[in-house]
Amino acid sequence: MTNTIRESNSVNDFIVKNRIRVNGYLNNALLFFIVTGPAIALGIKTDFFPDIKYSTCFIISAGVAALAIIHKILLIKLPKSIVTSVFALTALDAIIVYMSYSHVSILLTWFLVPLLSLLFVDKMIYFYSTALNYALMFTATYFTAPYQAALNSKYENSLDFFLDRIGGFTIETLIMFAAGYTIAKLVKDYFGTLFMQYETIKSHEEDMGEKLELLNSMVEIYDNVNLINFIDNTEMPLRDPEKKKRGIDMTAQTHTIMNQKIKDQVMPDQLDAFLTFTNIKTVRARLSHKKLISADFIDVVSGWFRAQYITVDSTLDGIPNKVIYTTRNVDEEKQREEHLIRLSMTDEMTRLYNRRCYEEDLEEYRLKGAPEDLVIFSIDVNGLKTVNDTKGHAAGDELIKGAADCLALSVRNFGKVYRTGGDEFMAIVSVKNPDSIREEIKKKASEWHGMHTEEMTMSIGYAQAQSHKSASIDDLERIADADMYSEKEKFYKERGIDRRR
Repeated sequence: MTNTIRESNSVNDFIVKNRIRVNGYLNNALLFFIVTGPAIALGIKTDFFPDIKYSTCFIISAGVAALAIIHKILLIKLPKSIVTSVFALTALDAIIVYMSYSHVSILLTWFLVPLLSLLFVDKMIYFYSTALNYALMFTATYFTAPYQAALNSKYENSLDFFLDRIGGFTIETLIMFAAGYTIAKLVKDYFGTLFMQYETIKSHEEDMGEKLELLNSMVEIYDNVNLINFIDNTEMPLRDPEKKKRGIDMTAQTHTIMNQKIKDQVMPDQLDAFLTFTNIKTVRARLSHKKLISADFIDVVSGWFRAQYITVDSTLDGIPNKVIYTTRNVDEEKQREEHLIRLSMTDEMTRLYNRRCYEEDLEEYRLKGAPEDLVIFSIDVNGLKTVNDTKGHAAGDELIKGAADCLALSVRNFGKVYRTGGDEFMAIVSVKNPDSIREEIKKKASEWHGMHTEEMTMSIGYAQAQSHKSASIDDLERIADADMYSEKEKFYKERGIDRRR
């Protein structure tokens, strides 16, 4: 819809500009016709026009001059108006009528005005010009018929002459009208097609210009920016002031010059992935119907960087013709991401891993299976509720943080510790002697002293994959929990504490 409107506007603009130009030519033609009077006068003197008076020559020249001046004024005042065009054509017809009435032979000239009107590429002007021309031709022929019939003996009266002459004029007018209309329509359609193509090209160029301008403004954001043109198989570094194009041999070359340099700094374990992503022979297929593709890699010197292929121009089928290839350092961004991930996986109070992280790690073992040396620990702080009730929540929090420190110090070299509830902890470790871990935790707990609480004990249970070979990771978790609760029962029994009270 928008393209149609733009095309229509362009055609209309052309018609208006063309109208002004043609009116200028017609005004020059009117001025040139001033010499018609002197030319006829010369014919009178040489007996070429024996029946014409010198006064007729003066009237013709004076009339043409007046009409030319009026048309010039209209051209200045109303350059875009159809009125100016219609006046010029009407003025020409008026001159022809007067010349015909004055017995100047002008048989060919009658058809000059409709032909000239075709220059305006406007159907209404052409229709007007043809209709007016025929009406004036009909009238002039009727009034000059007596004179012309008297000169020709083959006509018995003026009516015979009139019918013979106007019949020929009518046939010629119809033929001329049909031919002229066809020519006018073809010309207008042709110009319409040209303008549609022009608008398409212009729109495409504007779009490309905007994209390149935007990309040029973004060049400083990237460490490397290359324009890859798959039409002429070239690459051009946009950050290079010279912007020199280099050819790409698509039959033998698999990577651009830029990527041949970058690959030397990619981490060895990521090199194959980098070479696959930047393979120039497959970029078009991978970018088909896409705006961009990207991947992250590690530079051995500067850290993480992001490589991107961005479609700038593509075919109607979505196959990219021009692509921008960029690289940008994203090491800080990656560090922030890792920090956020750590926060999402970390318990705020203890800085241990949280239940979410624990569940995700369990899921990984569910999918991959548990190694033989894997051990799940279930740990619970003894007497936390009593401490909270008797000494306050500050003392309870201190106890939880102390327990977390003891667990972290005991397990740090063997696995991960998670806070999964208020006073509940889990640990997943890889160790052959889990009893040594349990004893180390108890030792650290016995050495701990807080500002609000002097003593800390924990109930610790575990389940070792090697000892329960047919057990799933969830089975190991349940066995570890059961072992922990058994330890807790022993603790309360030894202390003589009735947990039900």
